[in-house]
Amino acid sequence: MYQTYIIYSQSKDRYYIGSTGVGVETRVERHNEGWSRSTKSGRPWVIKYIKSFVTKSEALKWENHIKRQKSRVYIEELIHSEENEHKE
Repeated sequence: MYQTYIIYSQSKDRYYIGSTGVGVETRVERHNEGWSRSTKSGRPWVIKYIKSFVTKSEALKWENHIKRQKSRVYIEELIHSEENEHKE
């Protein structure tokens, strides 16, 4: 199983979109430990959105679709949508 996710940094007021095959919780731990240069300065990150896929290519396709929108409004609509598997 592969997942596309959106995480949020309150300190930077910024969203980050990614995908993973190791599990979102594990991936966010790595972001918060500073493993990724692009998210290191925004720690701590919290999970806001998860969508699961059978294949890696599907997860990457959805990640790229979200990124191409270049819209904070679109991201926040996804977070509040019924398809969001992450419930706060």
